[in-house]
Amino acid sequence: MRKLEGKVAIVTGGSRGIGRDIALALGKEGAGVVVNYARNQDEADKVVAEIMAYDSPAVAIRANVANHEEIAEMVTATLEKFGRIDILVNNAGINRDKSFKNMTVDAWNEVIATNLGGVFNCTHLVLPTMLNQKSGFIVNIGSANGQVASFGQTNYSASKAGIIGLTRSLALELGRSGVTVNIVSPGFTSTDMLSGMPDDVLDKIRAKIPMNRLGAAEEVAKGVLFLVTEGSYITGQQININGGYTM
Repeated sequence: MRKLEGKVAIVTGGSRGIGRDIALALGKEGAGVVVNYARNQDEADKVVAEIMAYDSPAVAIRANVANHEEIAEMVTATLEKFGRIDILVNNAGINRDKSFKNMTVDAWNEVIATNLGGVFNCTHLVLPTMLNQKSGFIVNIGSANGQVASFGQTNYSASKAGIIGLTRSLALELGRSGVTVNIVSPGFTSTDMLSGMPDDVLDKIRAKIPMNRLGAAEEVAKGVLFLVTEGSYITGQQININGGYTM
């Protein structure tokens, strides 16, 4: 029997990049998966089709994680279809890089609202179901840049550092509830976010990583899968998947 047979997961930002690989990993282990997306329905539908090829149920639901009402509708739709929610992976995130002196108010607010506010919205609305079930796994996707300085990313770094504090404090609050809360923090990973970088910039990045390579999205997905299949006594912890970048 697959490890997540009969379980239901929501993966925000699940149509591409790290979120896509997480959704596929959970579906391969038998979970029913809600593939959340904000814009690209075609890509989300492709992920759903791949999950269903594993003989696991899946559905794509559009919702902006920064919008509390849209997330409420997504949670309601999930419960109507599946009847439960066992896993929430808060993966959706954006970047609007600019030096602080040149950063606009909109660039600051949009990143904080999506990256940090989105974690609040999704967790806030999923948590009552998990508390009623007396079980659940919440995995927040952080970033190495929430732990180390990153030029031109004060908004992004602040949002990811905030997720660390949220994760630990919520894990403390929920310690006796049967719901675990952890954070998986990737380093520089081969996704669309890095695809436009010049080769010389990528070479400089690799030089800062002890393992001298970028990470793969599937490696991050394995960290998430570990927490939701083997992590029943792990909470309030951060797993860094970054080739040694922050050690």
